[in-house]
Amino acid sequence: MNKVNISEKLNLIDSYWNPHIVGELNGQQVKLVKIKGEFVWHHHADVDEMFLVITGRLILRMRDRDMILYPGEFFVMPKGVEHLPIAEEEVHMMLFEPTGTLNTGNVRNELTVENPLRT
Repeated sequence: MNKVNISEKLNLIDSYWNPHIVGELNGQQVKLVKIKGEFVWHHHADVDEMFLVITGRLILRMRDRDMILYPGEFFVMPKGVEHLPIAEEEVHMMLFEPTGTLNTGNVRNELTVENPLRT
């Protein structure tokens, strides 16, 4: 077991929308990701996921409202809620979600990461 330095791990990520696994606990994965631009509308039918912003400003668009997150803030997206993550400028964030959760949820496209890297 080793400690994890979030800044060091983020420095190893060189692409957007490509989550990297940095830890696991109790059936959950801790992932780091850099994002910029719009993702894809999607939902996760059976799992909640937590978005924790480290740097930047994240917009989580939902069908009925927008949630804006700043560094040090997090939001738990309830299972089944369709959402669209947007980063007008580069955002670094941490995700907590059950092992095996597909980043694009119910959608499969060019942004889908089947097997996230372990960093």
